[in-house]
Amino acid sequence: MKKISPLELKKLMDSDKNDFQLIDIRDEYEYDICCIGGEKINIYSILDNLNKLSKEKKIIIYCRTGSRSADIVNLLDKSYSFNNVYNLDGGIMKWRDDIDPTIKEY
Repeated sequence: MKKISPLELKKLMDSDKNDFQLIDIRDEYEYDICCIGGEKINIYSILDNLNKLSKEKKIIIYCRTGSRSADIVNLLDKSYSFNNVYNLDGGIMKWRDDIDPTIKEY
């Protein structure tokens, strides 16, 4: 499984290039607590929304700690031939630790 660190993602976000797609797969209540951006596609509806996922750009998927997003990355890679999917290592909580401590921990 391909991973990307919060620091690497921050560099991508700060660059002028828009060559990645950020997907938040958390539940709505989690999204309401905190968010780092990206498209909101719930984990339970990701397979119904495959047409929204880019085949050309790097896709970075995140959840709270990286566990659920890791499952989705593996599924997309192995069962749906997406070779451009990355898991945000440690999820939004690692983002909080490494990048933005103002994000609420939950």
